Amino acid sequence: MASEEQCSAPPPRWQSVSLTHVEYPAGDLTGQMLAYTSLLPMAILVGFVTLIIFKRELHTISFFGGLVMNEGLNWLLKHILQEPRPCGGGHSTVTTEYGMPSSHSQFIWFFVVYFFLFLYLRMHQTNNARCVELLWRHVLSIILLGVALAVSYSRVYLLYHTWSQVIYGGVAGTVVGVVWFFITQEVLTPVFPKIAAWPLSEFFLVRDTSLIPNILWFEYTVTRSEARNRQRKLGTKLQ
Repeated sequence: MASEEQCSAPPPRWQSVSLTHVEYPAGDLTGQMLAYTSLLPMAILVGFVTLIIFKRELHTISFFGGLVMNEGLNWLLKHILQEPRPCGGGHSTVTTEYGMPSSHSQFIWFFVVYFFLFLYLRMHQTNNARCVELLWRHVLSIILLGVALAVSYSRVYLLYHTWSQVIYGGVAGTVVGVVWFFITQEVLTPVFPKIAAWPLSEFFLVRDTSLIPNILWFEYTVTRSEARNRQRKLGTKLQ
């Protein structure tokens, strides 16, 4: 009897999580691939949260803070300009009815431009493999550029935005990325050592690696040296 009453009751009105809800034309393989591509900003955010939890490095936290600020600026611009999305889209779920500027485009171009500046201005050569070092930077830059173009194009192809909304989003993200990078380098980086010395920072193991030119090379050499020392001590105890 109870089950019959439950079945006769009107079903609830379901709503999807619009943050990850992306629609594409049925049977369109290109649209499906671009729909997954447009989810890359979410993957980047998850990656940042993971890095912050496990690395707790101030520059990474500042980079993430810039992304959040960039998203806040995008929300503000959308509600000031109030330009609607393309009429032909007809999507069932969108985060906001306004499309100028594109938040995906602004996000990805902030990330890519900031990363470009980080690669070529923040990271410096610390070993003898300069050709290899420069090669991987150039390859990574090309990949990032391709990602930014793909994400931007996906928003137009899937009819979430017009070309002008995507272009202005890219311009806004680029400008904010450049400004935030130099604010981080010139204003925040000099005070990172003081922040890292705060009792709260020491409690949460927050660290500052600004004076280490290439953190990847540093962590590799330190980890390898420590592993060898521990292996040597372990071998001595077993004798």
